[in-house]
Amino acid sequence: MYHIKTFNKISPVGLTRFDPEFYTVGDGETCEDGILVRSAKLLDYEFSPSLLAIARAGVGVNNIPLDRCSRAGIAVFNTPGANANAVKELVLCAMLMGSRDVDGSIRWVRQQVESGVDVTTVVEKGKSAFIGPEIYKKTLGVIGLGAIGSLVANLALSLGMDVYGYDPFLSVDSALRLDRHIHVVKDLGELYKRADYITIHIHFTPKTEKMIDAKAIGMMKRGVRFINLARGEIVDDDAMLAALDTGKVAVYITDFPNNRIVQAPHVIAMPHLGASTPESEQNCAVMAVDQLRDYLENGNIRNSVNLPNVTLERSGVMRMCIIHKNIPAMLASITTLLAADGANVENLSNKSKGDYAYTLVDLNTQVEPSVIEDVKKLPSVIRVRVIR
Repeated sequence: MYHIKTFNKISPVGLTRFDPEFYTVGDGETCEDGILVRSAKLLDYEFSPSLLAIARAGVGVNNIPLDRCSRAGIAVFNTPGANANAVKELVLCAMLMGSRDVDGSIRWVRQQVESGVDVTTVVEKGKSAFIGPEIYKKTLGVIGLGAIGSLVANLALSLGMDVYGYDPFLSVDSALRLDRHIHVVKDLGELYKRADYITIHIHFTPKTEKMIDAKAIGMMKRGVRFINLARGEIVDDDAMLAALDTGKVAVYITDFPNNRIVQAPHVIAMPHLGASTPESEQNCAVMAVDQLRDYLENGNIRNSVNLPNVTLERSGVMRMCIIHKNIPAMLASITTLLAADGANVENLSNKSKGDYAYTLVDLNTQVEPSVIEDVKKLPSVIRVRVIR
């Protein structure tokens, strides 16, 4: 029986994918084998020694202590692409609000009514304050062409926009999703100088912190409209506020408000609405649960953020799942121990990611517990699990 501890409210559409014959699930679980989480902070959470994996129903994992998990042999999963359509639609909304000041116009109408004015007598005169450009035939720059960025780029193209995209780590799958009419550039400066609108869809890392700074903004067209539905820390608030003050940036639309940025003029701030749709929450929950189950039941790793992705069709009579440091001769050490016990390797897969590696070994015979203990004692082995 596997014990799954939940944090936050996880969509029941996902939770029903756990077979109650093999899983107990809830926020009161202890000695958990797996954790399902959305935004709850686990940075100081004391993990049970039994914990094997954490599945984040979403993309960002800044609420999870990745280094501590890696050292303990805990796999961490996220759900890239599960909320992509929800974010794509919000980008379209952001472009329209940033162009036509829809938010300001709605507030103005309400203010007229609240002040006792017959709003029908003032709308024709008042509407001129909220005039703005159409997005048709304008240029959109998309920074990051992954699951979300590629959808945004294709959508903008269908709306009659000229689209420039930038992604130094563009995957083959993402490239194949892009319409051939999208200009994929290798120089971010070229995107900056062409774009009337810019939307950013990259992960927040130490390298991308304050990536949109005074230097970057200085290369942009005057009057650019900038959309940040990725992470607030990617944008340097000081530089953005200065650019808004001079008109270099016409409007800043962000899904990550703070007290300082919200009070500035020409800012449209939303309360992290990117993935706030029932469809997105269901998609994320289903994907998180499926990945967690596949790891617990089969040892397969899909969409891990701290360990390499390794999947292998089951064969043989038992499977060894080995998390270890990424150092030379580890495979030789493992297979030598198994051969000494007379075990024949039916199938094997090994991949590495940074300092860590993961090895799946299918054996066609059962091995003695002492052999498994010997594998655990190998230098740089972090965790060994046997699935029969």
